[in-house]
Amino acid sequence: MKIAVLTGAGVSAESGLGTFRDKDGLWTRYDLNEVATPEGFARNPALVHDFYNARRANCADATPNAAHMALAELATGPHEVTLITQNIDNLHTRAGSSDVIHMHGRLMRALCAACGARWDAPLVMSPHDHCPSCGATATRPDIVWFGEIPYDMDAISAAVATCDLFVAIGTSAEVYPAAGLVELAGGQTLEINLAPSARANAFDDHRFGPASEVVPAWVAELL
Repeated sequence: MKIAVLTGAGVSAESGLGTFRDKDGLWTRYDLNEVATPEGFARNPALVHDFYNARRANCADATPNAAHMALAELATGPHEVTLITQNIDNLHTRAGSSDVIHMHGRLMRALCAACGARWDAPLVMSPHDHCPSCGATATRPDIVWFGEIPYDMDAISAAVATCDLFVAIGTSAEVYPAAGLVELAGGQTLEINLAPSARANAFDDHRFGPASEVVPAWVAELL
């Protein structure tokens, strides 16, 4: 079976990484226009770097949970699995998943806005950092901000359109184009979430509860 899995912030929440859109989410404590847009970065790059430096430190201290581990195990079984994540952390990779598609970029990578070079980010980034390729002081986190196009959309769309099963795990289904992937799914659709998402009615089936409990149980049934 071809399985396309989309994960969101709910998968990493139990590892201590904050979600975005719940009542205590990150966007209730920060102005996204200041820390998650190209315009905000142009106005105050130091503020944006401070925000992502804190998140990078949090990510480095976090540990993959049972949901991350179960999804890595799923890929070792008989099914063809494409793992797509909205998350910018590296917990899927640290759990053993390979070829993870990070549609919103990667927190632990840096990007040069001048030449497009990418490299492993230091734990602390600064507006004064020089690009190792071109030398410009135009370094930023390798993150897809609001108003920018998510990465690898052609590969993501193809995987979802041709899958036998599309599973969305721990996502609020409020951010597009990720929220619209269920409409592209060529097979059955399943939502695994703590509670019904904004697009719950678009899915054929649902399982609700903590990701660290529900995902391992679901994976066990498939293996």
